[in-house]
Amino acid sequence: MTVIALLSVAPVVEGSMAGEVAKAVAALEDFDVAYETNPMGTVIEAEEIGELMAAATAAHEAVDGDRVSTFLKIDDKRTRSQRADEKVGAVERELGRPARSDVS
Repeated sequence: MTVIALLSVAPVVEGSMAGEVAKAVAALEDFDVAYETNPMGTVIEAEEIGELMAAATAAHEAVDGDRVSTFLKIDDKRTRSQRADEKVGAVERELGRPARSDVS
């Protein structure tokens, strides 16, 4: 079954965190996970919870700093497989439109 998670890893620093966040995202490449980064975190999909947890741990450990803040929210649907884009699609069908505004 597919496990979906929202992962956010960031050093607690002043200024831009982009370089350190990039290290966390790059660390995911060593694992059998699909991912998509957005402004608030990275959505990760894996077939097994162990692979997802290992990827999240590697992302956390890739960030340098005296203090690192990591948030991990997991959706482990155990009775059937569902991809992240399918979850978004279900909401969009209910809305009858894309789940975003035209305002940028």
